[in-house]
Amino acid sequence: MIPITKKKWYALYTRPRWEKKVADLLEKKKVEVYCPLNKVQKQWADRKKIILEPLFTSYVFVHVTEQEHISIKQTDGVVNFVYWLNKPAVIRHEEIDTIKKFINEYDYVSVEKTQVNLNDRVRIINGPLMMWEGNVVEIRTNTVKITLPSLGRTLVAEIRKDNLETITPLQEAQLKVG
Repeated sequence: MIPITKKKWYALYTRPRWEKKVADLLEKKKVEVYCPLNKVQKQWADRKKIILEPLFTSYVFVHVTEQEHISIKQTDGVVNFVYWLNKPAVIRHEEIDTIKKFINEYDYVSVEKTQVNLNDRVRIINGPLMMWEGNVVEIRTNTVKITLPSLGRTLVAEIRKDNLETITPLQEAQLKVG
């Protein structure tokens, strides 16, 4: 009996400027693919034009089973799946839906990295400690050490920067009121 595996969203890393080409090639293979496109106004010497550029440079999202990974990786322009903890990173459906909704509701969207500073109050947004809050005590290249107060002790966790969001004083006040 062949086990039935569920489709999940994964992020693919593509060759530079190959996002749309990879999406087209995967669609021809009947793969559900999502390449979020952003409206960008370009200025040439003689005119202005609105063009569609990938929101995430060198990334495309695919909704596939694990069995389809090999055929996906063999597609021209695909460098590899994006990995997290030595496994292809699974993207939650809610995150894909949020991106789609955001792109549909707003024009001229941009993606920016959040800066994390020492002593910032942060919330972990992904991983086993998700939704825990703490203070940044050390910053490294890709990770941050955070103190997490718990049971009268201080736990120190090393978390990837992309799994954090800073909490502004306004957000803290809203959380306490709400």
